[in-house]
Amino acid sequence: MYLLGYDIGSSSVKVCLIEASSGKVIASEFSPKKEMKITAINPGWAEQNPADWWTNLKLAHEAVIHESGVHAEDIKGIGITWQMHGLILVDKDQNLLRPSIIWCDSRAVPYGEKAFKEIGEEKCLSHLLNSPGNFTASKLAWVKDNEPEIFDQIDKIMLPGDYIAMKLSGQIGMTIEGLSEGIFWDFRNNCISEDVIGHYGIPKSFFPEIIPTFGIQATVSAAAAQELGLKEGTPISYRAGDQPNNALSLNVFNPGEIASTAGTSGVVYGVLDQLEYDKLSRVNTFAHVNYTPEQIRLGVLLCINGTGILNSWLKHNFATSLSSYGDMNELASLSPVGSKGLSIIPFGNGAERVLENKETNCSIHGINFNIHTKGDILRAAQEGIVFSYEYGMNIMRNIGMDIQVIRAGNANMFLSSIFRQSLSSVSNAVIELYDTDGAVGAARAAGIGIGFYADSKEAFSSLEKIAVIEPEHEKQEQYLEAYTRWKYHLNEII
Repeated sequence: MYLLGYDIGSSSVKVCLIEASSGKVIASEFSPKKEMKITAINPGWAEQNPADWWTNLKLAHEAVIHESGVHAEDIKGIGITWQMHGLILVDKDQNLLRPSIIWCDSRAVPYGEKAFKEIGEEKCLSHLLNSPGNFTASKLAWVKDNEPEIFDQIDKIMLPGDYIAMKLSGQIGMTIEGLSEGIFWDFRNNCISEDVIGHYGIPKSFFPEIIPTFGIQATVSAAAAQELGLKEGTPISYRAGDQPNNALSLNVFNPGEIASTAGTSGVVYGVLDQLEYDKLSRVNTFAHVNYTPEQIRLGVLLCINGTGILNSWLKHNFATSLSSYGDMNELASLSPVGSKGLSIIPFGNGAERVLENKETNCSIHGINFNIHTKGDILRAAQEGIVFSYEYGMNIMRNIGMDIQVIRAGNANMFLSSIFRQSLSSVSNAVIELYDTDGAVGAARAAGIGIGFYADSKEAFSSLEKIAVIEPEHEKQEQYLEAYTRWKYHLNEII
């Protein structure tokens, strides 16, 4: 038997088919080969047509089925993950009312700021575990004020994965995890937030049925079965936003476990078992995939904008004579821990939530023309990114998280031995690297949802660990000295 995973990103849609008993990937494909279109009619806007997600899902799905040769009746479950915080609106006939306002659209920032003040900062943080910010609820408030003719036609609101599930089944539902990422969930009262919907004037009827993250949420309709070559009645048995799902993909379920990514931007996502929050709202907190009101499992999300984009900028503007990131890493490795006193503040990709939404830009400190080389600058850049992670992880520690193990995919910055060794040593955490991705994780999770796997331990028993990185205790003093110097320069700026 087989399990399908659908990953609805803003760049592409990925489809993965795994064999349930072994966890082995049978086939995987993504569409389109070029990035999906994002429309920006005005500065700060970002919209996508959900119909494009469905079209590209069908294309990737068809390629996977063709490559695998698997029969429809042998596919026993479907899991879905998606780009978080997007807003989808449909009328009573499930027709789209407008394009989706996606995660990186910033038009609703003033709405979130106003709600934070008027509902009350302490009340928002203690009940929502976040400020309303630029999340889904605030985007819906923008529609209400600016497109009242559309708002009046709304029957249901959804997140991107809920839309895909609707296309597959004809049924609309939303999980507590989904409600929390939209900043609709009151964690203290275990219900849709009356404060948020009351402030924004959102009717409770807009919200679909609340469904479990794992379980038979809906089944494939006759129409979708014909369109996709699936069997009618195939269960949709899991759904979650991309960051909780990425953590799941790395077998991160329990307090103290951490999942991390380090692409263009970087994410550290850790699991907490108590209703705590950062009083300055420098990290976001959502329901994790295994959250229930009886078993608190929260995903605390730290985002660093200036991560791989700094390494990329250096490659294209500074290290142009080097042909690859591997060459850059090799040259950087000739520089010692601490980069001979150089410090690079990497926040050159816009305002950083971890810095209370300050925009500091990127800066180099301590450069000496007589001793510093290209390799020192390349190493200082990687160390600066690592130190920004540690700076954010200290916020996570301050709200009760005990960071012992960091799990990551073997990709992007984690391919650099300097990056991963520095991160392990400065955080005093073990780093484990795995060969997995979001679509594979969603497929495994679908197996939990249909009961094929007894629990997450069984579902991820075949997850392949590629490497383990331990802190360099003999050099820890050097790492901490470099971090202290870096933090001194950051504090001067902010």
